[in-house]
Amino acid sequence: MKKLINKILSISLLLFGTAQVSSAQTEINVLDFKNAGEFQSYLKYTGNNIPIISGHRGGTTTGYPENCVATFENTLKYTPAFFEIDPRLTKDSVVVIMHDATLDRTTTGKGKISDYTYAELQKFRLKDPEGNVTNYKIPTLKEVILWSKGKTFLNLDHKDVPLEMTAKILKECNNDVVMLTVHDAKQAKFYADNNPKNMMSAFVLTKKAFSEYEEAGVPWKNMIAYIGPTNKPENKELFDMLHAKGVMCMISAASSYDKLPTAAERDEHYRETFKQGADVLESDMPIEVAQAIQSIMPKSGPQMKFWGKMNLVK
Repeated sequence: MKKLINKILSISLLLFGTAQVSSAQTEINVLDFKNAGEFQSYLKYTGNNIPIISGHRGGTTTGYPENCVATFENTLKYTPAFFEIDPRLTKDSVVVIMHDATLDRTTTGKGKISDYTYAELQKFRLKDPEGNVTNYKIPTLKEVILWSKGKTFLNLDHKDVPLEMTAKILKECNNDVVMLTVHDAKQAKFYADNNPKNMMSAFVLTKKAFSEYEEAGVPWKNMIAYIGPTNKPENKELFDMLHAKGVMCMISAASSYDKLPTAAERDEHYRETFKQGADVLESDMPIEVAQAIQSIMPKSGPQMKFWGKMNLVK
């Protein structure tokens, strides 16, 4: 009888342990590139591309703060995506991820990030979009870049971090699968000269800006182009000019369509953005975008060879 009870207990513990392992696993969608060449090919306009989603600051979801690895992983549970993030400098020159120059809106801290050392910032906790305090801390840029390898890629916005410092961190992380936001041709020229493998998200809002990138000699194969926050007739000319160079075009809905009051209105504009010629849509609501564009998403495409699945064990 004792042996039978022990056997039952052993089986129960085994099953309990298996259940714990299973419940601790999360499957995510990943974008996996072996090298910078594959990364560039994923972002090259060919006329046969699939819609690409960018999570602005990672996405906006209850319980998940912006600019936080847990938020990126939550988004990836629902769709392949890449993430626009915001590097900023601390008092002791550590590069952390935070959109605002101040802590008040998104953390339990107050005041300027630049007035705190990295160690001091670790005492604070991040807040979700509703202002609820979470257990998550402010991450460093290095942590996030190292996390991203084999899972996705990042688009580093330009805030207060010198270009030279950003380039140095990328070299230290040994990760060429990172995109850099550039606001003008001069910034683009710096990154292209520093590392010919660098991919950039370039502000190309006008034909004049297009000409400035041309004159600077920055290779178009190293760029996608951000052309604005809304769909408008003038976009057509820029779409055609950039597509002729093999450059994908991105619209950001974060300040426009994401603000519409109903999901139905938002979803219609998300779909329309791609129908009008955009190749990439940046949004605070990447999970909603993924659901909205299912009806226009092709069943296959050459870029999908870089899509995969991964189990994260917590």
